Amino acid sequence: MSLFDGVMMGRNPDDTNYPPFETEDLRKNLATFLSQGFQDPVTDRLRSIGSFKWGVYAFYDYDGEPIYVGQTKEKVSTRIRRHLTNQRTDAVAMSVLDPFEVYAVEVWPLPQFQKTGAGDSAARAHLDALENLVYQQAITESVFGAVLNEKDPPQPSVAVTKPASFRGVLVSDAVHRIRSHPDFRIARRALILSRLAQVISERKVQGGLRRVLLTQAKRLQWLADRRYGALGGAESVLSGEDDDD
Repeated sequence: MSLFDGVMMGRNPDDTNYPPFETEDLRKNLATFLSQGFQDPVTDRLRSIGSFKWGVYAFYDYDGEPIYVGQTKEKVSTRIRRHLTNQRTDAVAMSVLDPFEVYAVEVWPLPQFQKTGAGDSAARAHLDALENLVYQQAITESVFGAVLNEKDPPQPSVAVTKPASFRGVLVSDAVHRIRSHPDFRIARRALILSRLAQVISERKVQGGLRRVLLTQAKRLQWLADRRYGALGGAESVLSGEDDDD
């Protein structure tokens, strides 16, 4: 029995009232992640990670490579869901961030601002500084020295240290077996690169979007090089000397 057959077991194949199984898998695992308890040092109680209002988050791909860093002052669950499930962010709409590339997410909540309004200047300064700190670390840890953010975070005006974080996987083993295959990843990366290039060709864009295009091209080449080498590289290419075609 195939993986798809296993997921579809007991369902009418003509019934479209449920989402594709990969979409359903993401929603389920995302909901599980966002409901996980995180020790709030302010209240000394467990609070679901998704309920924190202020914080910084980072997405990672199937190689553990950091690919996107962002901040929120509305609610962690709202912001991350917007990225990964309903495509109502510029990053997804512009083909900057592909939800299919996201394997794990890490959140650095700021519980001290839980009851602080979004317009509070001190809280915003702290949030901006933390985002910059996480962003710079992601750049340092990246194989490519880059992530897929279209814009750099604001320059910090205060000094901060990283608080405790919470990290989790958003993909089941079943979906991982599909999406982690290098040929699937190469095809998906090429598709997103093509979409992004088309967006750039049709609009007047800033340099940040072209930087993302360059980074995605490097990521595609790196995957293709690694796959080619793993399958034998130059030695895997047949000679055409005796080819009758």
